[in-house]
Amino acid sequence: MSQTSAKSRVSLMASCRGALLGVALLSGLINILYLSGSLYMMEVYDRVLPSRSIPTLLGLSAIILALFMFQGLFDMLRGRIFARVGAAVDEDLSQRVFRYQVAAPLRGNAEGDGQQPLRDLDQIRAFLAGGGPSALFDLPWIPLYLFICFAFHPLLGWVTVGGAAVLISFTVITDVLTRKASKAAVQAASQRNGIGEGARRNAEVVHAMGMAGRIGQMWAQANAQYLGHQQQASDVSGGLGAFSKVMRMTLQSGVLGIGAYLVIHGEATGGIMIASSILVSRALAPVELAIANWKGFVAARQGWSRLRSSLEDDGSEMRPLQLPAPKASLSVESAGSGAPKSQRFAVQDVSFELQAGMGLGIIGPSASGKSSLARMLVGVWPAWRGKVRLDGAALDQWLPEELGAHIGYLPQDVELFAGSVAQNIARFHPNPKAEDVVRAAVAADVHEMILRLPQGYETQVGEGGAGLSGGQRQRIGLARALYGNPFLVVLDEPNSNLDNEGEHALTRAIQGVRERGGIAIVIAHRPSALAGVDHILVLDEGTVRKFGLKEEVLSSVLRPVPASNANQVNTAKSA
Repeated sequence: MSQTSAKSRVSLMASCRGALLGVALLSGLINILYLSGSLYMMEVYDRVLPSRSIPTLLGLSAIILALFMFQGLFDMLRGRIFARVGAAVDEDLSQRVFRYQVAAPLRGNAEGDGQQPLRDLDQIRAFLAGGGPSALFDLPWIPLYLFICFAFHPLLGWVTVGGAAVLISFTVITDVLTRKASKAAVQAASQRNGIGEGARRNAEVVHAMGMAGRIGQMWAQANAQYLGHQQQASDVSGGLGAFSKVMRMTLQSGVLGIGAYLVIHGEATGGIMIASSILVSRALAPVELAIANWKGFVAARQGWSRLRSSLEDDGSEMRPLQLPAPKASLSVESAGSGAPKSQRFAVQDVSFELQAGMGLGIIGPSASGKSSLARMLVGVWPAWRGKVRLDGAALDQWLPEELGAHIGYLPQDVELFAGSVAQNIARFHPNPKAEDVVRAAVAADVHEMILRLPQGYETQVGEGGAGLSGGQRQRIGLARALYGNPFLVVLDEPNSNLDNEGEHALTRAIQGVRERGGIAIVIAHRPSALAGVDHILVLDEGTVRKFGLKEEVLSSVLRPVPASNANQVNTAKSA
């Protein structure tokens, strides 16, 4: 376990320790007050009825009413404390869980249901706010009821002990029989939700190519597995829960019968007979309640186990020293990286250096590692070997939030978020300056286009930018990459959806980054995207083949066509 995770858990437990101590105290008071009903019945049978004293009955009734009111008040307070403990746990972990979910695809942990960590946290909070924890806090008070039963008569005590042992054995059996099925149900639900989420994300492809029926069959199979495992766990816990309820009722009636037997033989009073029956019911109620809530307890325990294993090594609470903004250089030192959880380098032994004001174009055949290199340069993929440095500081010496302010990144697949155009350009900064948003849009030459939208900068783009065309999404994504004048701007196929006007705007944006002292890196298949750069890097099979000034590299890469071949080409065109 990481030191960060241990400190986080200690902090979480410390913040809840006072509340849990308060719950323990309230549970003690509640369980003591639970005795009042038995004592009231015993006093009524042994004192009020023989004496026929109405004042005594009224006095006892007033006392028991007050005690019941205090019992209800304490029980309400205990429930509210549990609800707030659940909220505190959620507040402490929710941001870390969200950051883990966002980072999971970058670590190769995005299989199945991407929302499972949040579901686990919701399950833990729901369990804490339910009746399960109350039963667990009431279980330690069972010996008190058993002691009083023994004080009434040893036979009553032993019968109660036997019944408690049977119900506790039911609890253990419930845990053993439902553990595997509950775990399998969660895994099946994760697989089912993952299929559904994938189909939703790719709805256009699914619809256009008639894949809905086949994807639906896959979802139905996963859903059938989930329902089967869930039904198995529910049948076991429900059956044992019903049997435990019958067992408790049988035991309560049995104790009443044994009490009557003792009364007949003069070994107990009628009040003891009634009180012992109530005490047995009260003594076994926590066990029955624990069995009834066992499914939620198992789900919460498994959810906590998954969360703990997910968060213990995330390093999200490590806070390195804040570094000054980079402004001089980008250096790549024999660096290599690959896809998360992959055993193969997508790029390796990459070395080059750029100074402020330079522009680099990265070219190469398909699957040569260009996009992989872009991901490594911006820190999306950590360098497995070597280093990527800004002003001499490796990228892993920055917090992602701080590093992100100095980096502009436009991936191949531009993803916008549900919100306004201005929010997307400003990277959802809570209080962006209007002039900074407009400056980024002007730098990307998209200001006029945005003004022609229905609500201008306040136009809602929809989830994934569904309300915009591909070219509009790409140009707004470029404005987002330029927001805040980042030092390093990496653009991956930035002209794939652009027309001639958009390509000219892209060239001006790249030149603008260089003129203000930044570094611009462009990955392109089309030569028009390289107009604004002064250096070229040729990548092939994940390794650097050439690096240097644009004219020198292009002259060696783009060989001139022989005259005879050129004449043949012209003849073919004329034909």
